[in-house]
Amino acid sequence: MIALVPALLSFVLLVDGGPTMSTVHSAPLCHDWGVYSEGAVRVLEGQAGWLHCPLFSYPTVYNYSSSLASGLNLYWYRVSPGQDLEQPINLKLPNYYKEREWLWLEPATLQDSGQYICMLRNITSCVKIAVRLEVVQHAMGMECVMEGAVPAQHITIPVQEGKIFTCPDIQMIQLRNLSYSVTWYYYCSRERLKQRLLNIEVKGDSIVVHLMLKAYEGPHTCVVSYEANGRGINFTRVVNVTAVAPSRGPKEPIIHIPAEGKVQSVKLGEETVLKCTALLPYIENDSKELWWTVDGKAVGQLADPRFKASSRIINNEDGDETQEVELRIQDVTKEDLHRTYNCSARNSRGNATRKVLLREEEYQPYIELGCGLGAIVVIMISMFVIYHIFWLEILLFYRASFGTDERSTDDKEYDVYISYARNGEEEEFVLSTLRRVLENELGYSVCIFDRDSLPGGIITDETLNFLNRSRRLIVVVSPQHELQGTQALLELRAGLDTMVWGGSLRVILVQYKPISRGSWVKELRRARVVLAFIRWEGDKSLAISSRFWKRLQVELPLRRADSLSEKYSNTARLIKSCDMEDSGVTAKNKMVESFIKA
Repeated sequence: MIALVPALLSFVLLVDGGPTMSTVHSAPLCHDWGVYSEGAVRVLEGQAGWLHCPLFSYPTVYNYSSSLASGLNLYWYRVSPGQDLEQPINLKLPNYYKEREWLWLEPATLQDSGQYICMLRNITSCVKIAVRLEVVQHAMGMECVMEGAVPAQHITIPVQEGKIFTCPDIQMIQLRNLSYSVTWYYYCSRERLKQRLLNIEVKGDSIVVHLMLKAYEGPHTCVVSYEANGRGINFTRVVNVTAVAPSRGPKEPIIHIPAEGKVQSVKLGEETVLKCTALLPYIENDSKELWWTVDGKAVGQLADPRFKASSRIINNEDGDETQEVELRIQDVTKEDLHRTYNCSARNSRGNATRKVLLREEEYQPYIELGCGLGAIVVIMISMFVIYHIFWLEILLFYRASFGTDERSTDDKEYDVYISYARNGEEEEFVLSTLRRVLENELGYSVCIFDRDSLPGGIITDETLNFLNRSRRLIVVVSPQHELQGTQALLELRAGLDTMVWGGSLRVILVQYKPISRGSWVKELRRARVVLAFIRWEGDKSLAISSRFWKRLQVELPLRRADSLSEKYSNTARLIKSCDMEDSGVTAKNKMVESFIKA
């Protein structure tokens, strides 16, 4: 289409010119190509820059030498920012220089920014095009410019290999046959560049890399200096060097996923994703590709919108890329199970392909199993919590339902014998609270020595007799138990001996008030680990439904209200009272002897 512009322009000139003399001598109509579409030319403030007439970017339409030979002349105009008037550029000014199709600014200033128009014309034809110039200010606080106005040139060098690269745009100076010098920097430092001279050598316009290492990556800045119109001029360019994988070795693509002959289970009516991952080694100026095909067709060639493909780079190490491409299939049908799915990778050295088969997934009752397992876990946790909170109530219910009434299996007269320190707070607690609740509220038969013993009897004999006729011994723990020769200490020692040797009596410890472990008598310290220990918690334990009374009921004998048990208990009580004098003589003597020795 561009090649038709001169012919159309000539046709327009002939039509507009007409046969009259006045039209022949009038100015020709100038064909405007608009603004060059490749973007603005950027120049660093205070440095040399140049504009190339875009008309000569199309050599099949315009050539500089042939255009001059045909009588066309090249003119430059400028439109300042905020203005519409085209002003011709005065090439006699020292900061402008024209060389063939190039317009030089030596140096460029911020006021030079704007739109520049290059025009080819003669008395019969005219064509013009505009190009924008942008002058960039220096970065503040920098000793050198790492990134010049012109974008950096990127080059790659294989590791452990060599390469030569030259300062960009140096040919522009060579075109004018000017003498110049080039200064190289590495990260804005000449010293850092000199430190690498063993493997890198600076040769005028170029840098010779003898052996590339990863440490040599980064920006290499070159500053070109020359003289024009008696002034020193320079411009800066940047070459960004990147280390890549060595060119030697295998470079064929390798597919990691999927495995050879993979069979993927899918569910009909649901979405499935096929993944393909491959290593595509680095090859300079080479194209590489990773894609899915369905029945030999790429996804973009399928008319079915259910198939979609997406790719991404998941790793890039020295140019060796690991890519992943996903094939998504929505609403899988039975026909999809019979299609051929291939993942292919390709570069200039070779290609690789892996095939995937689809198979309908067998139904697995994961939901049912999960729900069942969850229900079991919830039930177990609930039961644990319930037992942790209501274990006393559960234990009492179990005893009441399946427990055995001890009154039907022994000949004991009393359910409980209470031992306590006299003349203290414990005595009031025992008589007003503990005894009352056990007898009146819970229905136990309670024996208290001071109340149930006969006057004139021997204390030791009476104590041993009461203990032998009792099923439980409640010891109200008190510091008074330390006092030698007291009734409470006698009851404690006798109860522990009866429990150890006879086995028919169980001892229960009730702590009325907190006491230190060191205040316990040695008998309690030894037997504490095997005895039931219940703490009285003051007002919290007053109610019959408190945990104190429930815990105590668990340790006390089970009470059943059936007539046979009650009848048997009364009979045993009569027999026991008749034979009271003859029973336990040997045990009494031993207890008395041990108490006197103590």
